Amino acid sequence: MLTGWRLVLSKLFLIPQRYVFAIMALLAIANAYTMRVCLNMAITQMVRKTTAVEGDPHFDPDACPDPVMKTVVPGNTTATYFKSEAVLFEWSEATQGLLLSAFYFGYVLTHIPGGMLAERFGGKWVLGLGLLSTALCTFITPVVTKMGGAPALFALRVIEGFGEGPTMPALMSMVSRWAPKTERARIGSIVFGGAQIGNIAGTFFSGFVLSDGVWDNVFYLFGGLGLVWFVLWCVLCYSTPNTHPYISDKEKKFLNENVASLISTSQHELDPVPWKALLRSVPLWALIIAGVGHDWGYFTMVTDLPKYMTDVLKFNIKAAGVLSSLPYISMWIAAFFFGLLCDFCVKRGYHSILNARKIYTTIAATGPGICIIMASYSGCDTTLAVFWFVAAMTLMGAYYSGMKINALDITPNYAGTTTAMVNGIAAISAIITPYLIGLLTPQSTLAQWRIAFWVCLAVLVITNIIYLIWAQGEPQWWDDVKKYGYPPNWKHGPLPTKKKDSEAPKESKEKQKE
Repeated sequence: MLTGWRLVLSKLFLIPQRYVFAIMALLAIANAYTMRVCLNMAITQMVRKTTAVEGDPHFDPDACPDPVMKTVVPGNTTATYFKSEAVLFEWSEATQGLLLSAFYFGYVLTHIPGGMLAERFGGKWVLGLGLLSTALCTFITPVVTKMGGAPALFALRVIEGFGEGPTMPALMSMVSRWAPKTERARIGSIVFGGAQIGNIAGTFFSGFVLSDGVWDNVFYLFGGLGLVWFVLWCVLCYSTPNTHPYISDKEKKFLNENVASLISTSQHELDPVPWKALLRSVPLWALIIAGVGHDWGYFTMVTDLPKYMTDVLKFNIKAAGVLSSLPYISMWIAAFFFGLLCDFCVKRGYHSILNARKIYTTIAATGPGICIIMASYSGCDTTLAVFWFVAAMTLMGAYYSGMKINALDITPNYAGTTTAMVNGIAAISAIITPYLIGLLTPQSTLAQWRIAFWVCLAVLVITNIIYLIWAQGEPQWWDDVKKYGYPPNWKHGPLPTKKKDSEAPKESKEKQKE
């Protein structure tokens, strides 16, 4: 029972603590994404730009008119123009692609360790300290880059990736302990909609901050906000309802009776991560492959859309910031719509959880792929191109009601570790796509970008087909072997447990012998 100051604090909150957590988790992801994507906008103003004119071997006859070109050198076939007074570096498209992908070199390495730490010690400090390190690195980016150039920036971005790697696994571990099954899609949409808030804020405000010609301020702004968030997170959020000091008794009782992972851990201590079974789980690998496809499409948009708008469509940086944010605004709104629709249909029995995951994953994969192809064939019709980009990200909003929360379906007890596997392996796409696009678009022409978008569509469709065939929507046997036992075809020995084998259910032993 709550007494004293804890009771007073519990009365101060007008909404349940699970939604306080959801809002703070939304802000966590939003901060993570602003710090992740601010370089995508800033790099367009950090680099000296050149464009080929008629007579140059790389001249693009389909190039959109550039209203910001200021300086043309007579007698040369190359026109040089500057978009701000802060242009300091001469980096090729491939170098820029490598810098944009540097973050993910560190990001993929700390996913699985972060997920395991979150499941063992709780997600609060794993997530909080990770984002604190990213905020500090973001804040010092201008100084480090000016001192060391591209190599220093690359190293700093890798370190930022180390800090953000545990973000999704730690949050998924916490969501699995705070979200009742009937509210899972809704809370998931709130929490993971933070990615769109981050993308919206990162691109929108970066455009305005960069328009004054000083790219340094972008990093000071978003790094500072990350530090403020960390303080609030320490005070307001806890890893589980049972460790929260001022959650109401009513809400704690409700969650302990309706959250699968809390019910499971109350019945017996969680077993070690069943790696032997995880690595052989076909539904989990289908989820990982779908994650690879999604990240390929998502990071093609997130990382390179500002470059496409400034280099191909020739928007100025303020317009590029505003217009680049529109797709993420639509995705955020769509994520809530799809989340509510999914919960409604599951409750009414219109479709199963498995079919829900397949339907919304397909919408979020094939729809955006087709839309970005249409955008590339819109040529210099900027209004039509922006429309298709907005449509692409709107449909991608279905992702949060699809495969994004599928780890909670198949393994509520090991959601942190499995999410780490999915996000960590899928994030390899974020390493490949910026550099590959840099190689495919050396002169950043419309035709070159069109090839990159066709590659993106092919990856999205192929990975989605694999997911449709092998996805599952119910807890897998290895999530709780004491409860479900071993499958008849299991021939790889017993999974590690906290209790002696003699205490395992009789049914499990019989299935193992079979």
